[in-house]
Amino acid sequence: MSNLRWRTVDIVVASIIAVAFGVVFWAWTLLWTGPFAVAFNFFPPAAGIINGVWFMPAVLAPLILRKPGAALFTETVASVISAILGSVWGWLVLGYGLLQGLGGELAFGAFGFRRFGVPQAMLAGALAGTAATVLDIVANPYGVGDWRASWQIAYGACQIASGAVIAGLGAFLLTNGLAGTGVLDRFPAGRARQAV
Repeated sequence: MSNLRWRTVDIVVASIIAVAFGVVFWAWTLLWTGPFAVAFNFFPPAAGIINGVWFMPAVLAPLILRKPGAALFTETVASVISAILGSVWGWLVLGYGLLQGLGGELAFGAFGFRRFGVPQAMLAGALAGTAATVLDIVANPYGVGDWRASWQIAYGACQIASGAVIAGLGAFLLTNGLAGTGVLDRFPAGRARQAV
């Protein structure tokens, strides 16, 4: 169980991931509320297909660190950073960070934080997408809660699939790519590089 304890280097790397994605979230918000909003005017629920970017820290950090709490920590801190930088959704993004991070924790926790393959990564992304979908409907920050049920279901399906593919598979491939360079040699991901 000692390998599940956080080291100083784990905290530093998780913080770097969180800050980097906080900036990404802020920039993604500018695209999401600008050009992307216009691009999906033909069918607003389809916008869910690009939302996997929001869930990346909840998958990437656990794949690299392989520690309980990595998904929750990085996703939450990233959301705080994006709020500080001026997210149009204000501090509501903190709720998203907490719930999406919890989705990542549940996926890896279901396997005792011992399995970090493609299925676990895609499940983590899908669960983060599920959490975001529920919050989108309940908190209704951009009208999803007012949509008819068929649109909400379509949006949720797009967002969950985006979480699985963009955040899940994407984070897995990014982790493998980083491991191949040797920069993750101090972490379990660097020592146990998995094939796709």
